[in-house]
Amino acid sequence: MAAIGLVSGTNEKGFVGQLATISIRVPIEIRPNPSKNGEVQPDYRVWSGGVECGAGWLRRSEASGKLYVSLTLEAPEFGPRRIYANLGRAAGQDNPDVYALLWNPAD
Repeated sequence: MAAIGLVSGTNEKGFVGQLATISIRVPIEIRPNPSKNGEVQPDYRVWSGGVECGAGWLRRSEASGKLYVSLTLEAPEFGPRRIYANLGRAAGQDNPDVYALLWNPAD
């Protein structure tokens, strides 16, 4: 999977970083959703420049049993498709609070 950005933070407090593709480079914030009151509502809201552009859900890995964040991003710049990504450990990073946005293409 290709990394399309880096963020730092924790599941409890949220994440701040940058979404970076070939044509897009913008700051993003992945903030906890304080108004979540059901399973279908996202655990996080994704913002860039004060504009909400996505959502995230905590998921548990079947292989390791660890929690991770699954993201769905959408904006006019992406065209009619959504971008799907997961937060995973960033290669080459010593800091355990730094994560890569790992692109998860929908086939």
